[in-house]
Order: sequence, then structure tokens, then C-alpha cells
Amino acid sequence: MKYTRNMIGAATFASFLLAGSAYADVCDTPSKLGDLGSFPGEVITMQGSMLGTDQEMLEATFSCFEKATGATIQYSGSRDFAALVVADLRSNNAPNIAIFPQPGLAADMAKEGHLVPLGDDMADWMAENYGAGSSWVDLGTYADANGKENFYGFAYKMDLKSLVWYSPEQFEDNGYEIPKTMEELIELSDQMVADGNTPWCIGIESGNATGWTATDWMEDLMLRTASPSKYDQWVSNELPFNSPEVINAMEVFGKFSRNDDYVAGGASSVATTSFGDAPKGLFTSPPSCMMHRQASFISGFFPKKGQEVADGEADAFYFPPYASKNLGNPVLGAGTLYTMTKDSPATRAFFKFLTEASAHEAWMQQGVLLTAHKGASLDAYATPLLRKQGEILVNATTFRFDASDLMPGAIGAGAFWSEMTAFANGQDAQTTADNIQAAWDAIK
Repeated sequence: MKYTRNMIGAATFASFLLAGSAYADVCDTPSKLGDLGSFPGEVITMQGSMLGTDQEMLEATFSCFEKATGATIQYSGSRDFAALVVADLRSNNAPNIAIFPQPGLAADMAKEGHLVPLGDDMADWMAENYGAGSSWVDLGTYADANGKENFYGFAYKMDLKSLVWYSPEQFEDNGYEIPKTMEELIELSDQMVADGNTPWCIGIESGNATGWTATDWMEDLMLRTASPSKYDQWVSNELPFNSPEVINAMEVFGKFSRNDDYVAGGASSVATTSFGDAPKGLFTSPPSCMMHRQASFISGFFPKKGQEVADGEADAFYFPPYASKNLGNPVLGAGTLYTMTKDSPATRAFFKFLTEASAHEAWMQQGVLLTAHKGASLDAYATPLLRKQGEILVNATTFRFDASDLMPGAIGAGAFWSEMTAFANGQDAQTTADNIQAAWDAIK
């Protein structure tokens, strides 16, 4: 889902209405681990794609490390980060730290020998201290030029996609309870129809990126109908796109999106309704839908730009798993991976700093940041909704990165998008899956 990656920071921030460019001192206790080392006058260079509010929060948080060690962090942010960092790495002009929003590019740089392994101790720490820890370790583990796998990517600042948005007032007025399982979610949808309500608002129109919303549904459902290993095989096409597991997930999506009783405007409206307009049906009078599955950023597209969340008019719950599948609590999302691209003792100390709960809490209290760090206090979250999302991450048994961002561009931002749009327009699941697989075969 490459299109929304550029929107998440600003839109999420707007949705929680956390104003101000200067943040209170978040460094009362710079280090809870004790001495991180003393590096007065040393400079750690850092490159990433975060700008604006995200950059201000990053710098406020990392000032804690500066106060603790005497080192200086020089961050350079750019929307063209991907191109710039590759050019710098290949010209031996690497920063100390590169923050990758997509694991695939980090893996490419590791294979070319531009990343420095963080070490087995760091991988073991993450596996023990992060919710769904092994998932995060796997996300940052890549093969080097010799084929040896090492841990390179420290996950810090996550995005959550497995959410269903709703109106608490409408749920209360109708006597609806938050479903804990997919079976209950389907029963609730049927009950809503019986009550004369429409369960879902779904829209996948997004200009040249039309279809990405449908791919997110597919990814969440693959995690709930197939095993994590099958999901990984699907991402790499080891499991072909027209395999029974993938077609099944697509047909489950169709039970939601191609059911005229389930969708506001009917199934024929799904492909033509803008993803940003779709959730507005939650707030019409009477509401045109009761639920909307979308990532944390979507509240920035609500009619009052997210004020609904602050006022209690909107909330979100976890998109639940099937109780019958026994696949735990899977979570779909994204995040940033911090990699060491130039080694130094001060840089090593910075990565040790990232293991501290306080390094996460410092950003949590400013807003926006979500973390899977089990030691970070949930009380540090700036809003109740962020806390709820943080709990979902900590309690996840499996975390998987957005599949379309991991697939080759011709698939993830090409055939997958366009064919899921065709599926929304009535094309059958088998043909849709066959067409996407044919696109895979054409690039092999």
C-alpha cells in the first residue's frame, strides 16, 4: 500500500489534534539503563523520510540521548529519501543511521554490503521484549552479499492497519457489542442488516492507486485464514497467487464487499467510492454505515478532520481473528526500520538507547508513535485511542508488513491493485488470481 505511506504521519497527527511545534521536555530521565557512554562533541548523522511534525517529535525524543551522552544527532529528512540514501551508500557517503520505511530497500542495501549488522544480542532482545517479537526480528533480518543472514533493522515507530472504525453512539443506541472474533463480526454484520442498518462503508477508488484498499483487506484476511508462513510464501510468490489459500481469502473479502446488503451504496459502488470519502458514512444522519475497516491514518479524512475521535464520536476496535482457525492475534501494519550504515561507538550507544522503554515513552507522550515494546508504559500514550492501538500491537502474536509494499512494484503497485479493482467490479476470484499470477510469471 505504497500510496498512503506518504500520508500517514500528517493525517494521523491531524486526527488526534496534537498541536504545537515545540514539545515539552520529554527527557526528565534520559536513560533508565544507566550509563550509555560519554561522547561529547561526537556527531551521529541520520537520514530518513520523516518531515514536519514527525521530524519535530523525532528530534525532541532523540534529544534525550543527546542529554545522556553529550553526542549530537544530525537528522536529515527528505521525501526523496529512498533515492538519496541509495546514492549516498553507493558513493561511500553513508550516514551513521538510515531509517527505512520499507524493508525491501533495506534488504537490497544489506545484500550490497552497505548495512552493518546490529548483532545477535540485539535480535534476541527484540524477540524477548517486543509483542510478536520474532516477527519484528524477521522483518529486519536480511542476507548479505555472501548469503549470510544478519539482523540489521531495528523496528521503531509502527503503523497499525488492522482496525475497524465505528460510532460508539450508534453501537450503544442499537445495542451492538464489539466483536471479539471474526465469527462474531460476521454475526454482527448480519444483525445490522436484520435491523435495517448497513454494516460497512467500503471504497477503493484512489486515482492512479485505485485498488490499494482492497489489497489491505486481502492482507488482513490472509493473516486470518492462512498461517503466517503461508503469508510469507504468498509475498514472495512461493505460494502462487492463484493458490487455494489466496483465492479463499479473496472470496472472504467478497462476502463483505460484494454483498449489496453489507455495503453502503451497494457492491457496485465499492470501486468508484474514494477511500477518503468512504468513512464519512459513519457520520451522516442517519448513518449510511456502521463500520469501516481502515488503518490508523484514516481519521484525518473524517468530516471534521479527526475531531470526531477527540469528541468521542468515533472509535476503533481490532479487526478480529477467526476463533475456529486458531491463528492467534495477527496484526497487519507497517513501520520504520533503523539501520546502522556507518559504525561508531556512539552509534552503537544510540541503538542501545532504542531498547529503553523511555526512548519509546518520550515519543508516545507527544503523540502518533505506536510501539510493540512490552516494557513501555501504556499510560504514556497521549490519547485513549493510541493506547488501545498500542495494546493491540503488544498483544499481537504475529505482525506482518503490508504485503503490497514487499512485492515487486509491478505486482504490489500494479497487477494487485488493478485486478482487485476488477474483482470489485464483478470479476470472479479465480480469474483475478490467475491474472495476478500471470503478471508474476511475466517478471520472473
